[in-house]
Amino acid sequence: MDRQDRLDALDREMASRPLPGTALTALAHWWDERPRTPSDPNTRPHDRHAVGYTPGHWDRITPWPSHLAPPSQAGDAEVNRAQVTSAVADALRREAFTEALVATYVWGKGKSGTPGGSGPATLRKILTAEGIDASLSAAVTALADRGPKAAYAVLHRKVPGWGPSFYTKFLYFAGRAQPLAGSPDPQPLILDRVLSLRLRSFAVEAGRASGIDPDGSAAAWAWSGWGWSPHRYGVYLSFMQAASRQLAATGSWPSDAAPDLLEYALFSRA
Repeated sequence: MDRQDRLDALDREMASRPLPGTALTALAHWWDERPRTPSDPNTRPHDRHAVGYTPGHWDRITPWPSHLAPPSQAGDAEVNRAQVTSAVADALRREAFTEALVATYVWGKGKSGTPGGSGPATLRKILTAEGIDASLSAAVTALADRGPKAAYAVLHRKVPGWGPSFYTKFLYFAGRAQPLAGSPDPQPLILDRVLSLRLRSFAVEAGRASGIDPDGSAAAWAWSGWGWSPHRYGVYLSFMQAASRQLAATGSWPSDAAPDLLEYALFSRA
């Protein structure tokens, strides 16, 4: 069995039993520790997932979403997932695709977005890339009509400097902001280095336990490199959907939780 055959077998193994027992226990404990409000005990904690940023560092970025603090504001500000979703929904209604991109990028960079660093400087290059509006429009259309994997393929290696860690954030919020009527795929989710390392650890454990990938080399090949193929993104979405169902069946996870709750849990848990 060559490496690709082992990887295909490993993907099937992870689809049949996504999360090991240790992960199920840890995630149940994580959920049990989440704060509740009396009026809404199952409120989505990831909606409150706020990121701090410094508005003044982004003063050369246009178009600037009105849902974010103005760049003239001194000091720091915060923006959470629910607010970014509103910003993206408003921008997409007006077909202001680059404005939606800015909202997701600032949330993704947060405080690490310094003026001369990989935040505003890189974002300016992305916003001025040839065909950026057409790429964003095509991705949003593909997302609505054919699902996240097709939308991912539209953006994959399309814009220099804009990799999967950030364009999956754009797809995630675009998916929350508009209905995905008729899409056969799960909802789009963020896939970045943190999530990739989580998936790699699950894949390594599954490969060793099943004997499919005893040395973990196929898992390492699939889940490192940070330039995941559209196929690998589809595998990730399927895994997260199956893992969410697995968690819900334990009774220690919200039965109606979407996979982005699991994405947030895996991202936030050290």
